[in-house]
Amino acid sequence: MDRREMWFAKMDFILNLRTKMKKIVEHKNFQAIVIAIIMLNGLVIVAETYFRGNSLLLIFDQIIVWIFVFEVFIKIAGLGSKKYFSDKWNIFDFSIVIASLIFYATPFVSVLRLIRVLRLIRMIPAIPALRKIIDALMKSVPALTGILGLTLLIFSIYAIIGTTFFSEVLDYEFFGSFHTSLFTLMQVVTFESWASQVARPIIHEIPWAWFYFVTFIVIGALVILNLVVAVILSYLGQEDDAIRAEQMERIYEENRELKRDVQEIKKILLDKKEV
Repeated sequence: MDRREMWFAKMDFILNLRTKMKKIVEHKNFQAIVIAIIMLNGLVIVAETYFRGNSLLLIFDQIIVWIFVFEVFIKIAGLGSKKYFSDKWNIFDFSIVIASLIFYATPFVSVLRLIRVLRLIRMIPAIPALRKIIDALMKSVPALTGILGLTLLIFSIYAIIGTTFFSEVLDYEFFGSFHTSLFTLMQVVTFESWASQVARPIIHEIPWAWFYFVTFIVIGALVILNLVVAVILSYLGQEDDAIRAEQMERIYEENRELKRDVQEIKKILLDKKEV
């Protein structure tokens, strides 16, 4: 066998191997097995918090890491490096696996390996209702950033007012400084013991403080929350309109093709009649 035949045989072997790898990666049970291993990895990491230094758990963890390495190898071999790294989730997985190999003994990387469970989010596209909600949330992010800016402005104004007038009424941890006032306002807006622990003691010393807390709750908890809900609902409506427009466009295109086919059939029949 000359070099050329050896080269062709080698290339044929590589192509066959890549085809087999691709079939494995695209198999319907492959992703389910990977998710099961990820969940097993999470259970091992949780168990390590109860049985620190357990040799059996460490062996399991090391085996799982090398399974992840093998998974990455199969995917790169089957899909090709270009297609593999075109997916952001694959880049995330690759980074976690490489970090696991380089910094295996660090607990921080153990947490990063547990983050691989987030790949379960890929199940969301399989459920149309969840997919529609997630798409609406992602599209509403620019509008929600504007609401976030408005929220920060309102919180800052009320924090400054609270620090100015209420710093000497309660302990320092409530309105003693700007950042403690912000945290207290977060407690108020979540309705966590805000009346008994914060509002009533201040109102007892400063009667007009009721107006401060009532207006903040109305603006911070009710108005802003409703704004967020309204923005998300508007994008959910846009998603429905987009789907409806896509369906109408598809129906229109099908009708146009059908009309074209009818015209062609009519022309053929007229030509045959003339002959």
